[in-house]
This record gives sequence, C-alpha cells and structure tokens, in this order.
Amino acid sequence: MFGFSWKRLGIVAGLSLSLVAAGCGQDDTEETTDNADNNGDNQTENTANIGEAIEYTITGIEPGAGITQATDDALAEYENLAGWEQENSSTAAMLTELGDAIDNEEPIVIAGWSPHYKFAKWDLKYLEDPKEVYGGVEELTTLARKGLQEDMPEAYTILDRFKWEPEDMESVMLAAQDMDFEQAAQQWVDENQETVAEWTDGVESVDGQAIELVLTPWDTERASTNVVKLVLEEKGYDVTMTPVDPSVTFQAVATGDGDATVAAWLPQTHGAFYEEHEGDFDDLGANLVGAKIGLVVPSYMEIDSIEDLEPAE
Repeated sequence: MFGFSWKRLGIVAGLSLSLVAAGCGQDDTEETTDNADNNGDNQTENTANIGEAIEYTITGIEPGAGITQATDDALAEYENLAGWEQENSSTAAMLTELGDAIDNEEPIVIAGWSPHYKFAKWDLKYLEDPKEVYGGVEELTTLARKGLQEDMPEAYTILDRFKWEPEDMESVMLAAQDMDFEQAAQQWVDENQETVAEWTDGVESVDGQAIELVLTPWDTERASTNVVKLVLEEKGYDVTMTPVDPSVTFQAVATGDGDATVAAWLPQTHGAFYEEHEGDFDDLGANLVGAKIGLVVPSYMEIDSIEDLEPAE
C-alpha cells in the first residue's frame, strides 16, 4: 500500500498551524475562530485525501457475493462515489490488504460483514448508510430441500432447532485462526453441551444415513456448517459439506441436489437468490440474528458515513 500515515500527516499539519497562530500573538477569540475554520478545512481535506490515497477504490471480495452486488449498487446510488471502483478478488486478499493498511495506519475502505473475526481482531466501524443500500440487520437462515422432513426427520429437527448468537460464531472463527474449522467447531460443541442438548433433545440416532450440507465458502458459513455437521454426526449421520457459490447454494437446495444449508443471508445479501427459488425449498427460519453488511473502515479514519467520501477528481 502506501508508505505514509495520512493521520500522522494531519496531526503534524494541525500542530504547525497552532504554533504559527501562537507566534503571531492572536487573542483567544481569534485563535478559537481560526482553529474552528482550520479544523473544518482539515476535515474536508482529510476526506478528499482518503479517496486519493486509496485511488478511489473499495476493496471487495469474490465477484459472486451478495455484498459485492450491494457495493456496486452503492457506487451507483451515492453521487459522491462518482468515479470510485470496487476491486474484487477474494476474502483472503481483502483481509491481507486490511491488515497491511492497519499495520501502517493507512486509509482503506472494504466491503465488510459481521459476524466476522476481523471485528474482534481489529478496531473497525461501519460507515453509516443513509440511503440504506446495504439494508438493515441481516439474518442467517436455514433452508432445507422439499421432502427432507419426511426422508430424514431427525436431521430436519436438528436443523430446525439450530440457533446461536453472533458471539458464538465469532468464537469459532477466532479459534479457527489457530486450528482448522472442524477442530474449532468441536471445541465450541464441547464447551456448549447444554445448547447442543436443546437441539438434539428426543432425536433418535440413525445408522450412517448420508446428508449433504451446502454452504458458501465464507468463514461465517464454515463455522456454522461445521458445528451442525458435528452435531448431526453425533446422531449417526454421514455428513458431506459442499462449498459452492452463493447462487449455487440456493439452486442446489431448490433442486434437491443438496439437502440443506444454514448459510442463507437474508433479506439483503442473498435476497435475489431467495426470490428466484422461493417456494422450491423449506424455509426453517433464522439461525442467527444480528448479521450486517456494509462499507467498513478502521476506527482511526476520521469519517463516519459513506457520504463523507469525496468523488474522484
């Protein structure tokens, strides 16, 4: 990225202005007024410098993700984002760029979502979205293929009961930074036996019946799907996890090629895919409430809203 700290430059510039004003012998009233004007000018200059420093680019993730489409919509909806672009690559690449920027206290704007371990690892904030392009609070929803309740009533019951909190998911994701996701999920299951017992109460065991769970290849879904996989395996199921693009997740459950997913982000992120296949699957309701998507920046950046960003020159 860039070999300078825009925040430090702003601090140095502000200190220099204060020293000059003191040397000229201004009275308190003049100094207060001038400093207020300078602060306003500095804020405008800082927001302009943000766009210039990051080449008017939002760091995105995979092209097929719902948040990617939402960010494209934001670029079209917000007039002040004229000339900005979204750079799509992968979640891993986005996190690498975010970490590098934070290490150097440099500006960056990412397409972000929560739950995600990045919010526990770094001090981040969402930019306000006054036009509500990204929607409000999201829910992660469980979907099952038609006929699953009759074919696998025990699995259907567990899937229907599966509910947990954002903090639960983030704890698995954090643990998965030092171990694989299955180990992290097993650790959570071992430490939350009371919750697991609520999902499996009265459920009979089966003898190796095969079930396929489809998921989007995001850490959030790796966390939840691995937990459900382990719980189903405790009841004797032979579980396969198949990571696919978001659109294929819905298609697979709708056509019966996959048995279920706990990875549907609604109503905004995967809303278009849900509408395309609505009625072709069973909606078992939210398994996690409090998810969110939007533009995210490090908390040291002196902006609070998408509208604080300046258009490209």
